[in-house]
Amino acid sequence: MMTITYAVKKGIYVNMTNRCPCACTFCLRHNGEGVYGSDSLWLECEPTVAEICGSLDSWNFDEYDEVVFCGYGEPTERLDDLLKVAEYIKSKSNIKIRINTNGLADLIHGESTAPRLKGLIDTVSVSLNATNKEDYLKTVRPKFGIDSYDAMLAFTENCTKYVPNVVMTVVDVVTSKEEQEKCRRICESIGAVLRVRPYEE
Repeated sequence: MMTITYAVKKGIYVNMTNRCPCACTFCLRHNGEGVYGSDSLWLECEPTVAEICGSLDSWNFDEYDEVVFCGYGEPTERLDDLLKVAEYIKSKSNIKIRINTNGLADLIHGESTAPRLKGLIDTVSVSLNATNKEDYLKTVRPKFGIDSYDAMLAFTENCTKYVPNVVMTVVDVVTSKEEQEKCRRICESIGAVLRVRPYEE
């Protein structure tokens, strides 16, 4: 059976797709079938909106702090369906909703996507992981090439207009303390908050 939803600490995680425009050097997908004790997150096929909502119905939202769109893929690859699921969640609960993303939704869809998150998404967490576009290209390896870094920053800044909490993350093993401080200044300049996260084997 496919793993559509799974728990990590106080979050219910939604695994909608295995598609991703990046091939990050630090990606957890290199390490195994699942994460944090989950079953395999490799999908036989992408679940329908109805299947995702049905899987979410198996959880007691009162026992969790948030629903997180984050699995073995980039959730904004399925932005239309993601927002339909978010609407469903909001219709039945006040639980917070977060998207963990590479921030390349505008390039994936060829349009400005942040306005569509308003009223549905409480937190957007964007992977930063570099202080310049050359290092970003080497570390994240996006299929869109060198312009991906600027597009990711523009998306993140745009999110601050529509989403209450905007976070950018760096993984400790791919950034030095000096780079992390530069990343913090980048975040401050666009209205986001930096979170340094430990690399999980």
